[in-house]
Amino acid sequence: MTTYPPHYASREAAAELLAHSLAAYDGKDPLVLAIPRGALPMGRIIANALHGDLDVVLVRKIGAPGNPEYAVGAVDESGRIWMDPIAGRLGIGEQYIRDEAARQLEVIKARRAQYTPIHPAIDPRGRVVIVVDDGVATGATLGAALRLLRQQRPARLIAAFAVAPPDTIARLHPLADDLVYLSAPEPFHAVGEFFTDFREVKDEEVLEILRKTPSSRKPPHP
Repeated sequence: MTTYPPHYASREAAAELLAHSLAAYDGKDPLVLAIPRGALPMGRIIANALHGDLDVVLVRKIGAPGNPEYAVGAVDESGRIWMDPIAGRLGIGEQYIRDEAARQLEVIKARRAQYTPIHPAIDPRGRVVIVVDDGVATGATLGAALRLLRQQRPARLIAAFAVAPPDTIARLHPLADDLVYLSAPEPFHAVGEFFTDFREVKDEEVLEILRKTPSSRKPPHP
């Protein structure tokens, strides 16, 4: 796999490089599933380059007490909670985890309610599925997405992202059939440090992307 320097002008610039690295899936009718909100602009570029469908996979991180950006686990759209072993080492209580998971699940439900009227969910069964994130720190969120999707029986499951630390990449390897990434820098403190432009992607931008993206060109898998 071609690797690139661990710094990118923007998510869009990283997506162009990822699309090049994913070129083997062009012509295989891939389903590109972006993790909202930051990965949606990347997913659109990759889906267009590979002549595939674009949709979202809804998972939310469970942040550490007092440090919500540090993921100690994640909750998926089914309500299943996936915890990183570090949660136990940090002494995070079960009640905190349940409460935070419930709060994040409400965000997931609200987003699905927003997205479905303009872009009905696409069935991943039997499809080549590429899960896109901008970058991965602990791997909790992307790992939850991969576990959820594996249960939905895709033909092949690929994770694509710009940057992640080597230890996180090692933990993600068993969860996907392929990992496609641009670099694995060390030290690694936060995803945003590897992008010149790491602006927040707003709800309005996500909705506009989905509004302009047709739902699946294929009927659901029988």
